Amino acid sequence: MANTIVLGAGAVGIATAYYLERAGEKVTVIERQPAAAMETSWGNGGVIHASEIEPWSQPGMPRNVLRWLGHEDAPLLLRLSAVPHMWGWGLRFVLNCTSARFRRHCAANLALALHSLRSLQEIRAELGLSYDQATNGVMKIYRSAEAFDRAERSFRLLEPLGLVFRRLSAAGAVAIEPALRSAATELAGAFHFPNDEVGDCNKFTQGLAGECARRGVEFHYETVVRAIETDGGKVTVVVTDKGRLPASRIVVALGSYTGLLLRRLGLEAPIYPVKGLSITFPRGDWADAPRMPVIDDSHLFGLVPIGERMRISGSAEIAGFDTKPARERCDAIVGNASKTFPSLKQAFDPGKATFWAGLRPVTPTGSPLIGRTRIEGLWVNAGHGHLGWTMACGSGRALADLIGGKDPGIVLPEPQGSVFH
Repeated sequence: MANTIVLGAGAVGIATAYYLERAGEKVTVIERQPAAAMETSWGNGGVIHASEIEPWSQPGMPRNVLRWLGHEDAPLLLRLSAVPHMWGWGLRFVLNCTSARFRRHCAANLALALHSLRSLQEIRAELGLSYDQATNGVMKIYRSAEAFDRAERSFRLLEPLGLVFRRLSAAGAVAIEPALRSAATELAGAFHFPNDEVGDCNKFTQGLAGECARRGVEFHYETVVRAIETDGGKVTVVVTDKGRLPASRIVVALGSYTGLLLRRLGLEAPIYPVKGLSITFPRGDWADAPRMPVIDDSHLFGLVPIGERMRISGSAEIAGFDTKPARERCDAIVGNASKTFPSLKQAFDPGKATFWAGLRPVTPTGSPLIGRTRIEGLWVNAGHGHLGWTMACGSGRALADLIGGKDPGIVLPEPQGSVFH
């Protein structure tokens, strides 16, 4: 029996460990935090959505990034201090902003997202995990008729591939989500995605980690990975701050930090950290809070009910590995949400809110890296960008299938960088 070590206990790493153990592997997980899902998987937007699989590398984005320079309320803010460290990644990003590549990456992301949703639902049914899940779908609203029509054209292209949605008038949107009543006169329309779900990624991942431990997966928390050693082109040892662990196989699922570790082995994984923000506050303080997630295309935020809490997420900031939630950008997100939901101003108490930032591991194509590297026994499952929660279960399942020599049943995203060849 191979001894497989999974590096990273975020949603992707834990899902990988779960499916590997289920396939009969002896699995060890190494994580620097004291528990699973304490970094990027802690405070993400909370939506498992096939409706949001579009890569950020899309036509028009480079021009927008330049236009947004210096604007603290910009949806995607590039800090000039980050430019010297990311020019190669940035060039690849720009090269992927063509219509043909965008469509190709959308199709790959959708296939993985749908596979992941099915896998998540099977895990939930089998294990009975509770993680503040809700299955009444997600709504995306539009104020511009041009943006609304453009979005519909994009969704129609994905419809034959499995995307399910309903086009709604402003009145139809209010009928499903009465909290939108005050914004109805401004809306050009909305789309409802009935198959999208909501859940607390931290609760799910910790619950699944607990199940893994019960099944015999060994966990080393508060343990920092220093290096991976090889011999004769094969992995042999994971070096940590607490000792050396022999391994027949290693899966690197370290999110934004994946590339830093692989670079020491001469492998290039084109993953760059993009900081995202969320603000979480008690739902009970807001009497007429939305009942379902609402994503605002114009004001660029997501407002999501998660159990007894509300979470506002948004913002993308390219600033290296900084994880401090800038208060001015948090305030901008709350301000944008208040334009759509005016009663939020009275309900929101900063003193009761949790302000959080996490690093999305973004690749130039907007699709993850899943597969075997050119070093024997070394595998990667990382680079999921803003879709880590959405794709976690499907990615873990697909990688376990590949390791076991099985067909994962879907076409996985194309390789990137020198990590696979």
